[in-house]
Amino acid sequence: MVIESEKERILFMCIHNAARSQMAEGFFQHFYGEEFDVFSAGSDPHEMESLAIDVMAEIEIEIEISKQLSNSLKDYEDQEFDYVVTICGNPYNACPFFIGGKKYFKQPFDDLSSIEGNKEERVEFYRNMWDELGDWVQGLYNYQINKTEDGNCKKSGCFDLNQDNKSNANPCC
Repeated sequence: MVIESEKERILFMCIHNAARSQMAEGFFQHFYGEEFDVFSAGSDPHEMESLAIDVMAEIEIEIEISKQLSNSLKDYEDQEFDYVVTICGNPYNACPFFIGGKKYFKQPFDDLSSIEGNKEERVEFYRNMWDELGDWVQGLYNYQINKTEDGNCKKSGCFDLNQDNKSNANPCC
């Protein structure tokens, strides 16, 4: 069933939909949810990683992802998205592909489920992923999605986790 909406639709995907794509969905929903319907899915979905939920909630802006569900790409078959974003990829895994996007983006991020170490080391890795993903999601919006074909800004204003929600480097802000 496709729900009609005035908003643009964006789908974040990786293999398990247990951490990376869930975190990206949480970031994008938090910052741009008024403009977008935001989804995430995986080709082989697993239960959400509790460390992803904990780390997203502990950092300054406290993004709540505990109520998000781990979804299969099959749940979105025959649906269209304005943007499809693949956020997995390393030499050892094959990222999923989704037919139904108008525009595609891909950014490799390490698979959090493969991280070894004690809990403290794993939490630190998740915190680093929080930083990387947060910055990348903001850049995706500010420098790709929020641009017209001629390079102008669709909307003014953006969020920057590192500079009190303003960035002088981006003319759209």
